[in-house]
Amino acid sequence: MAILTLLDQNKKQITNPSEIKKYMNDRGIIFEQWQAAMPLQDTDTQETILKAYEHELKPYMEANNYLSADVINVHKDTPNIEAIRAKFLSEHVHAEDEVRFFVDGEGNFFFHIEGENEEVFSLLCQKGDFISVPKGYKHWFDLAPKYHVKAIRVFQTQEGWVANYTNSKTEQRYL
Repeated sequence: MAILTLLDQNKKQITNPSEIKKYMNDRGIIFEQWQAAMPLQDTDTQETILKAYEHELKPYMEANNYLSADVINVHKDTPNIEAIRAKFLSEHVHAEDEVRFFVDGEGNFFFHIEGENEEVFSLLCQKGDFISVPKGYKHWFDLAPKYHVKAIRVFQTQEGWVANYTNSKTEQRYL
């Protein structure tokens, strides 16, 4: 179950999925919760995992012109885990939406929304949580402290995940 933390509001936390969905959707970020069509095991292949969520994934991909999906599985024994973590920790944007569905584990997305009502908040995504971060949204991601993320990634281009770092150092106030 996701946990939304309003970092500039005394770290107020919201755990009600409907409230989280409304908060995120009001900011243009899609948040949903999906269920597998069949039971999954830790040892299941990428193909089995994608098949288990095909009933949710396929309509979403077709409606939004996504080309491919894969499964990433990062854990504390992954080689170079700290280097992998560091790659996501700096504020960045993407030229395409960043779409993730958490099959297992957890990860914390941090968002920096600029404008008249500037805000910084985080969403701890866990098993069953789906998120689509629109292209151009400033954010960063932390897989600590558990260092376990198994997620379906969805892409619009063949290049996949490409970060354009803002170099704002905003994330340093919150990590």
